[in-house]
Amino acid sequence: MQCGRPLLLRQPFPADAFDQVILGCVNVIADEMNPARVAALRLGMGEAMTAFTVQINCGSGMQSIDTAYRYIREGVSDLVLAGGAESLSHAPLVFGRGAVNWYARLFAARGFGAKLAAFLGFRPSFLTPVIGLERGLTDPITDLNMGQTAELVGHLFHITRRQADEYAAESQQRLATAQDNNYFAGEVEPAFARDGTLFDHDDGVRPDSSADTLAKLRPAFERPWGKVTPGNSSQISDGASWVVLASEAAVREHKLTPKAAIVDSEWSALDPAVMGLGPVYCSTAILRRHNLGLGDIELWELNEAFAAQVLGCLAAWEDDEFCRDALGLPGAAGKIPRGRLNVDGGAIGVGHPVGASGNRIVLHLVNAMHRLGYKRGIATECIGGGQGGAMLIEAV
Repeated sequence: MQCGRPLLLRQPFPADAFDQVILGCVNVIADEMNPARVAALRLGMGEAMTAFTVQINCGSGMQSIDTAYRYIREGVSDLVLAGGAESLSHAPLVFGRGAVNWYARLFAARGFGAKLAAFLGFRPSFLTPVIGLERGLTDPITDLNMGQTAELVGHLFHITRRQADEYAAESQQRLATAQDNNYFAGEVEPAFARDGTLFDHDDGVRPDSSADTLAKLRPAFERPWGKVTPGNSSQISDGASWVVLASEAAVREHKLTPKAAIVDSEWSALDPAVMGLGPVYCSTAILRRHNLGLGDIELWELNEAFAAQVLGCLAAWEDDEFCRDALGLPGAAGKIPRGRLNVDGGAIGVGHPVGASGNRIVLHLVNAMHRLGYKRGIATECIGGGQGGAMLIEAV
């Protein structure tokens, strides 16, 4: 709500002028099973406002934009509010299967004797909770958690621990510079806690990070030799993001000034064990469809799930064998200069609220292109479960 209200107040039309609301969210809480509809009502968009929630893991916030874009392209809608939201700090602790079965036996028992027998089946181990977030970040097909898939990508493309730490430190420093220079003005809204405490910026940034300080951290997933640590991984955080999508008719009717146009989008799938390579597949598909090369894209936002994963994607595009065998290209796709990639940092510093990140990187890509005077950009991300999403954007 705290980012939606300022956005709607800036618009020259009433909140109920939208045709629909689409929200990406992964860990939907039991109290608000369709958060898109809850958000629409709390934002004062009217009881007649249709709203639905989409979920494709880390791509959910981008999926909301893509779905809205397609509704508008097909002439079904003219004005859509599309967003993403996630509160990982509210991820639940749940009972294990043994405790669930015990509760079921207890409540199904009839008569005192049966209930007593069921009650005596209780074990103290039933009180040990299962961390819902930990299970949610573990792929059920490969039984690898997301950090382990990043380790695998790093191993396949020979990414060293030093390279991952150097990338993470640079990302933190870029984010700190962007905050110091107010690059997020009009994009990041202050938030207020219930007690009135003001949060005017994302506090995950660590500008004093260096490869040497990060090297002191222990591997988080594959000890003792792993490359993925808390310092070179995205932070677990809360966040939300909204964007307004409009048809040409809506732009004329409401006298809007568009900031960008969606040219194309693509969703790709691959082996869940190397899900971090998803951006390579979907972005390459878009480039081929429009006869573009990597160098034709002036700015990239590639979600920083893990430093090793981002570096793995860059290395994959430079690898002749991978590009021929996996992408069907005649050879290596080329190189993305670091000066064109995640220029203001990314999820390593700002966090990765999974349902919101895809929305946030599209929004920031648009704003960064305007600030830097660039015309064409791609926002892309890997998606847990072995998928990837990408959007080709042109600044207006």
